[in-house]
Amino acid sequence: MYGKVVLTFIFVFLLLISYSIFIGTLDIRSYFFQSPVFQPVTCKPDPPIRLYMYDLPPRFNVQMINRRIQSQSPVTAKDFPRWPDNWGLKKQHSVEYWMMGSLIHEDDDDDGESREAIRVLDPELADAFFVPFFSSLSFNTHGHTMTDPATEIDRQLQVDLMELLKKSKYWERSKGRDHILPMTHPNAFRFLRNQVNDTIQVVVDFGRYPKGMSNLNKDVVSPYVHVVDSFTDDESQDPYEARSTLLFFRGRTYRKDEGIVRAKLAKILTNYSDVHYERSVATEENIKASSKGMRSSKFCLDPAGDTPSSCRLFDAIASHCVPVIVSDQIELPFEDEIDYSQFTLFFSFKEALQPDYMIDQLRKFPKQNWTEMWRQLKSISHHYEFHYPPKREDAVNMLWRQVKHKLPSVRLSIHRNRRLKISDWWRKR
Repeated sequence: MYGKVVLTFIFVFLLLISYSIFIGTLDIRSYFFQSPVFQPVTCKPDPPIRLYMYDLPPRFNVQMINRRIQSQSPVTAKDFPRWPDNWGLKKQHSVEYWMMGSLIHEDDDDDGESREAIRVLDPELADAFFVPFFSSLSFNTHGHTMTDPATEIDRQLQVDLMELLKKSKYWERSKGRDHILPMTHPNAFRFLRNQVNDTIQVVVDFGRYPKGMSNLNKDVVSPYVHVVDSFTDDESQDPYEARSTLLFFRGRTYRKDEGIVRAKLAKILTNYSDVHYERSVATEENIKASSKGMRSSKFCLDPAGDTPSSCRLFDAIASHCVPVIVSDQIELPFEDEIDYSQFTLFFSFKEALQPDYMIDQLRKFPKQNWTEMWRQLKSISHHYEFHYPPKREDAVNMLWRQVKHKLPSVRLSIHRNRRLKISDWWRKR
């Protein structure tokens, strides 16, 4: 009798337990398994890119800065020259110098954690290869007129460089695809440019290059090195009211290609009392005047130059003057990390050339929105500063990080071309 009662009780109990589990009111796992305590994962920063830098004779690089360097041995940190303070506009195309300097710099206290790239002396350990040829400075030094006898020096340096590279098994192994060449002047490497089509090029835009040579898939867009001084003490309580000029431009008004827009803008913008639009050339005195004008203006106009981009954008950033870009084909540096719409205004050619339209938009722009853009400029301007020695998150480290982002697709291209028996069918599509 009692046995039947006990069995009935057990049966009913098991039935209730089963029903509770089925409908989800009882989680039996909690009685047998202890839930793990959530531990946030501390993500380590990505390791720096490992770069092998070719040991080129100084005539390919620093001898253009200091002609007293007579040695043919590669430059070291001990004899790496300072960038001259009085070189004016040459500085805007000096990216190659700062990139080389970041790899030459030696610091026993530097553990590499603050750097996006480190130099390796064994090419077998390299992720990519840096070619320290100052192609932009070579053009500015030897061939800027494009006709005088010195132009031959620029051409010969390109010929000699390609002879050296083609003797390298690492160049031949990838056909240059994992090699990095800075070419920020639109006429840099102009004689043999078709021989470096597949390299990772550091450029300021793609205005002079065909798509088969330069594109966003493999190349890195760099900022110009700004030529005005950085505004380091911009601490005004009311910066909007402190800047009396609405829109500022000072520079050359006669340019080629898209830069024709500058002459057209001159006709539209010269009759406004709160707009400063002045034709000027880049002397030391005029650069100082431009710096003063930018620091006292709410907006700084950045129309296209001979190519879609202009150094003026980065002068504006360094001056914490909200840039107004008028360029229909501009590409911008670090755009996968930085949202330019947070601190920059954009007008198409059509909008900018419509009488009164752009000025009306700037006059109506809310003070609160402008002030927030000004704060954003102050917070991101360090990404556009070039230093030797390099500093954390400065322009050079940002560029190396951009190079790192390109390497997966570069490796894909290298591996595909090693196994292809015929020309790449994909490029023919």
